[in-house]
Amino acid sequence: MKKIYPSADAALAGIVRDGQLLAVGGFGLCGIPEALIDALRDSGVKNLTVISNNAGVDGFGLGKLLETRQIRKMISSYVGENKEFERQYLAGELELEFTPQGTLAEKLRAGGAGIPAFFTRTGVGTIVAEGKETREFDGKLYVMERSLVPDVSLVKAHVADTAGNLRFRLTARNFNPAAAMAGRICVAEVERIVEVGEIAPDDVHLPGVYVHRIVHNPNPEKRIEKRTTREKTAA
Repeated sequence: MKKIYPSADAALAGIVRDGQLLAVGGFGLCGIPEALIDALRDSGVKNLTVISNNAGVDGFGLGKLLETRQIRKMISSYVGENKEFERQYLAGELELEFTPQGTLAEKLRAGGAGIPAFFTRTGVGTIVAEGKETREFDGKLYVMERSLVPDVSLVKAHVADTAGNLRFRLTARNFNPAAAMAGRICVAEVERIVEVGEIAPDDVHLPGVYVHRIVHNPNPEKRIEKRTTREKTAA
């Protein structure tokens, strides 16, 4: 099966449509599939529910899809760096399923492992648990969380071989493997493509069985978030 596609637009052709549940890898701006997000915007699909740790920043990453109003609902754990996200949510224009970060990661991991639900103590006694089943184990209360199985997952890796085996680079690994495993269809954006066998078996972070399509983006923008501070003034 040929997995390599000539462009991000071609890699999404025929698999994205209105109203889908999508997972997008990344953490902040680290490890986001920039070219695939742009192609998703250009496809014009709308009313999307997007699972991602956050929604990028204004004008970059998933922030581009917020600007074009293609996202109807976000399933996220952090929303503090996007003013348009805040504006749409407070105005009632964007739905938000706020999910603790570890719970979000486990919901994706469980989805990829074929586990429909799990119990966790995170969120017990808070609005996170409202409307959800709770159960006591060993004298402690747990809340049941349903797993997530997106229609399509868009992820970013550093290297792929032609069979779809992926290697991630440092912290860009973050949510990408879990998102890839959970998706019914997974599209991976990569910086390098090598032949099968060129990635050492112990260096394969995600087996190719989870990856259906690959697009080569050798020169991503890779914005870096930096902390800025005032210079210390003399006493």
